[in-house]
Amino acid sequence: MSISIIKQRGIVLFLSLVVLVIMTVIGIALAVNSTQSLRMSGAGAERIEAMSVANGGLEQVIANNSGASFSNLLAVKTESVFNSTQVITPLPETGVRDVGCQRTSNAMGLNLVSCRRSQITSTAQFGRDNLGSLTVAAGVEQQVLAGN
Repeated sequence: MSISIIKQRGIVLFLSLVVLVIMTVIGIALAVNSTQSLRMSGAGAERIEAMSVANGGLEQVIANNSGASFSNLLAVKTESVFNSTQVITPLPETGVRDVGCQRTSNAMGLNLVSCRRSQITSTAQFGRDNLGSLTVAAGVEQQVLAGN
């Protein structure tokens, strides 16, 4: 009997080493998976932050240029707010700028009121080495008296 007990002790050692190797491989795979999950969640958070920065810049530019600034804009204007770039483009880019208002019909039947339109884009960079770019666009329609 002593011979079979000695053989079994060697098998138990071998099986325990196999189980240890398998558990080590599983542990390494879980560590790699969690690292990738952290990177992906960080990238998602950076995109959300870039969206907030772009929207904040857009709202600030609209607030800064409200009123006569939009209606008197003749050329493309670029601003930088909240570490993002905003571009204001009067529409249409060529020709007559006074156009019919899309959202209201106040006094339009008498040709007393027309509208001037502008497009505003806000671009924020994000990610490693600022390789990501997110752009938000909005349109502004400013009522003006016809002939002004």
